[in-house]
Amino acid sequence: MKVMRIVSNTEVSDLKQAEAFYRDVLGLDLIMDHGWFQTYGSDAKMTVQIGFGSEGGSGTSVPNLSIEVDDLEAALAKVEKANIPIEYGPVSEPWGVRRFYVRDPFGKLINILQHE
Repeated sequence: MKVMRIVSNTEVSDLKQAEAFYRDVLGLDLIMDHGWFQTYGSDAKMTVQIGFGSEGGSGTSVPNLSIEVDDLEAALAKVEKANIPIEYGPVSEPWGVRRFYVRDPFGKLINILQHE
């Protein structure tokens, strides 16, 4: 398994405040907008991203980190082998990712995903 991307997510009640600061002030591009969740980045390669959401999608909590991997099943196997409880999923979401949630050792909610 190889990590493809890590996205920091911040729960907010007003996405327009994120847009005003990160897009309008800092000049980041809005690269994904589900209405309830937006991601801003610096280029098409998505090497720098900050996510803001009022929910995590499908009624889930907003994860502290989203980690994209190239092989979700391999990541799932490692999580299961380590006896880390799965809090959500694995599930294929309607927006084109397969994912599951776990908590890191510090209690942070981690969204591990692969684009389908």
